[in-house]
Amino acid sequence: MSTPEALWTPPRDGRSRLERMAVRLHDAGVITAEERDDYASLHAWSVREPEVFWRETWHELGLPHTGSTTPALASASMPGATWFPDVRLNYAEAMLALPGRADDDVVVVAASQSRAEVSLTAAALRDQVARARAGLVRLGVGRGDRVAAYAPNVPETLVLLLAAASLGAVFSSCAPEFGTQSVVDRWQQIEPTVLLAVDGYRYGVGERAKDVHRGAEVEALRAALPSLTATVHLPYLDPSAPAPAGTITWEALVAEPGPLEFEPVPFDHPLYVLFSSGTTGLPKPIVHGHGGIALEHGKALALHHDLGPEDRFLWFSTTGWMMWNLLVSGLLVGATVVLVDGDPASPDLGALWRLVAEHRVTVFGTSAPFLMACRKDGLVPRELADLGALRQVGSTGAPLPAEGFDWVHEAVGPVQLASVSGGTDVCSAFVGAAPTVPVWRGEISCRMLGCAVEALDEQHRPVRDSLGELVITAPLPSMPLGLWGDDDGSRYRAAYFDDIPGVWRHGDWITITERGSCRITGRSDATLNRGGVRLGTAEFYAVVEALPEVRDSLVVHLEDDEGGAGRLVLLVVLEPGRALDDDLRRAIAVALRTHLSPRHVPDDVLAVGALPRTLSGKRLEVPVKRILRGADPEEVAAAGALQAPESLVEIAALRDAHLRG
Repeated sequence: MSTPEALWTPPRDGRSRLERMAVRLHDAGVITAEERDDYASLHAWSVREPEVFWRETWHELGLPHTGSTTPALASASMPGATWFPDVRLNYAEAMLALPGRADDDVVVVAASQSRAEVSLTAAALRDQVARARAGLVRLGVGRGDRVAAYAPNVPETLVLLLAAASLGAVFSSCAPEFGTQSVVDRWQQIEPTVLLAVDGYRYGVGERAKDVHRGAEVEALRAALPSLTATVHLPYLDPSAPAPAGTITWEALVAEPGPLEFEPVPFDHPLYVLFSSGTTGLPKPIVHGHGGIALEHGKALALHHDLGPEDRFLWFSTTGWMMWNLLVSGLLVGATVVLVDGDPASPDLGALWRLVAEHRVTVFGTSAPFLMACRKDGLVPRELADLGALRQVGSTGAPLPAEGFDWVHEAVGPVQLASVSGGTDVCSAFVGAAPTVPVWRGEISCRMLGCAVEALDEQHRPVRDSLGELVITAPLPSMPLGLWGDDDGSRYRAAYFDDIPGVWRHGDWITITERGSCRITGRSDATLNRGGVRLGTAEFYAVVEALPEVRDSLVVHLEDDEGGAGRLVLLVVLEPGRALDDDLRRAIAVALRTHLSPRHVPDDVLAVGALPRTLSGKRLEVPVKRILRGADPEEVAAAGALQAPESLVEIAALRDAHLRG
């Protein structure tokens, strides 16, 4: 396989934290010169010697704790690995240590379309957490209780997370755009005792601004969650409106000062519960621990993104996506975190880039679809705003096509493009970037340190330069503690380990090159299998959506139960004023045949008004496939967890009109 163009080459000037750590380990006789100087060799060492790697990473990060960090990995069984059994720590204490920051340094900046900008210094953040902690204690919250936030990406949500964590309570958040039933489906499983809820939010600016009231939804949540003993009202949309009956205000919660103390908990004590997308059945309640998150996030942010006290870190996310959890963990390494709430495309797609410039952001992360939308719109951010402080652009949520790499390189500037992939399941990335590895066009730079990522063929053998199942063959500290309420572990094992016993199957197709770079080509459960050849969906979308007439697309393969070729069905959302005529159908076929292969040419091309996606932007290939096979739209996905849920009904109508028989 030929080596693609390197769009960014690491300076290798010894200044990155990863390089400094490697030198320290070499000088101490822990690693060889080759492992010090070559990332692939260092990665191989990190998965071969997990005991040493993770203990040294802990010491590199300086995470506050009591007890011995030996052993680091007392049991390597999967599931059921035992990490740092003698350690006691608290994630909130690690966060609020704020290494390298003085009391009057600004460590949180929050931009919002609903209210004026908010900034918190290190001293103010600690004070707010201490006050919120005291308020939770007055409400009777203690170790193991659940505290929930129906709130956007604002400082209050972060403060509540840290206050709950300081007590050993368990946190969970849902973005306020989630529908009532979707939230109930999540939180009825964990039975929270305290709920923070906003009254609503503003989405967009100027003529595009829309006030979204959430009072009725909050009342429905309170009625559906009998475990609640208190509701904290945050007047985010209308500060002058009175608090609903039976609630206390955020102002009252934080009215009294209190001690900033931290409950020492075991490494595997629950920190928060994240939920799978919930597009089919109840969302999985994924439990993450204090130690695993502190260690994994610290490793990713310090060693891979090279974040530190001089950085400003913005990853556009809502509180319903695990990237919010990673974003706020920027505090672990002393970075200033920039929180953004609102429509990222309002008043136009340049809004986020102008915000990056205004706040001198050094590491800016977003979704691959957002970058591709900027490209399609012809946006040139480096001409729009002063991006001189920006050194890295992050991309996740979907595979970024090679054309997206080109656009970042040409339109943003000579920054490092950190294309990463992981998930809610580990609340981090398996594969991503590193300050010592080039960025090759169309490729994720490397496997993350400590992550034993492999591509397995159909006989479960590791392969290189060939498409395979993405698996993890050794434990990670941030693998889930389990699923909430899954006392015997059966749901957890079924979700990740039943297909290949002792190996984590993630559900993506991946190609790992001989250089160690990677390409994710879509979900393995949404594979297009034409004539016995497996086709990933990511490259398909890159070709179709490069056509000027096509705004969005989704492809599924309907297998023939009798062994035939089946039908490849392409759904497209067209740009305004465009029509799906014979010329466009031919253009789609020619593009796919030319850029990919004849096997990629669809049997049916159908136009829809919108396509369903999760609230974090992921395509719903499997639920759409089930609808096209005859399933009821109401049975395949929870509407409140989706963008454009009405599109499921439209797709069912198209099925009945065009695909029957």
